[in-house]
Amino acid sequence: MTSFYDARGNLYGVVAPATLRQLGIALPASAAAAAQARADWSVPAIEALCSWAPGTRPAGAKAHRSDGLLVGPFQDAPPFDLLIVNTDGTLAERSGNGLTIFSQALTEQGLLPAQGTTELRVHHDKPDGDSPVATLVEPAQVAGVSGFWLDLGQPVFGPKAVGAQGVEIDQSSCVALSRVQGLAQLNPQWRRSQFVRIGNPHCVTLVDDASALPGNRQMSEAPLVEALTRIAYALPTGSGEPCPAGVNLQWAMLDGAQRIAARVFERGEGPTASSGTSASAVASAAWRVGWVKAGEVEVAMPGGTAPLRLEERGGELVRVSLFGTASLIL
Repeated sequence: MTSFYDARGNLYGVVAPATLRQLGIALPASAAAAAQARADWSVPAIEALCSWAPGTRPAGAKAHRSDGLLVGPFQDAPPFDLLIVNTDGTLAERSGNGLTIFSQALTEQGLLPAQGTTELRVHHDKPDGDSPVATLVEPAQVAGVSGFWLDLGQPVFGPKAVGAQGVEIDQSSCVALSRVQGLAQLNPQWRRSQFVRIGNPHCVTLVDDASALPGNRQMSEAPLVEALTRIAYALPTGSGEPCPAGVNLQWAMLDGAQRIAARVFERGEGPTASSGTSASAVASAAWRVGWVKAGEVEVAMPGGTAPLRLEERGGELVRVSLFGTASLIL
């Protein structure tokens, strides 16, 4: 059985490894082996579980009925291994909303302890990052809402952190920012970007006003969707420039004290209503340029607002935590 959940407009299906095998999909026994054999099973899994039944796709809906699949757990007790499968069949190193959904599914299965932290380990096949990527999850309540704090660890900044190549460095501000040629050519207001790795790679473009924030519908239509796909996706779907392994794109604008407005275009998925790791990257980039201070920060996206906690020590950002909540929809 596959269950679908919603976390701030991100939809994921959660499926047990045994269920995929019952469907005749050749999923290896361990998450590590499954990540390395991804090409053998991921696309059939997406087609079997995330495709619309003939005649059921709503007008204007995405090509798939969810943003991907969460495959796991591979164990009956923590720590828990899982795989995050994008709708193009690629694997993600981390997804804040995805891990929130997976935590909710584990809770409903009686597997996630009600107190304390639990380690979730995401396996992937990206050559430029360690696998698995571990995240500590803790059940909590924020403003009376039950959910989970995800400890995403320490972000790393700059082109080297995400394997970016051929980008110009803008030294005109107090913090060195990058100029991504492809983005700057699309819009002159997209000339200042901060690269952030927080388990997976991000490119946060800093803008001064709301007119420079692209809309999700705009990012779904030609010619912008083709241009952003070339930048965000790895070969062969994209150009792999500036990042050969691809990069998640965000646009961020200061929207008040400790509050950032953001838009997201994910590698492997395209425009999305929200993204937990993108929100974390946006908050980290905003801290880096002095827009926000350590402590509680909000990142507002079309799918909802993500509460975050930034921990600073000795002038260095040492930990980013994301709060998320998810609900079963099908």
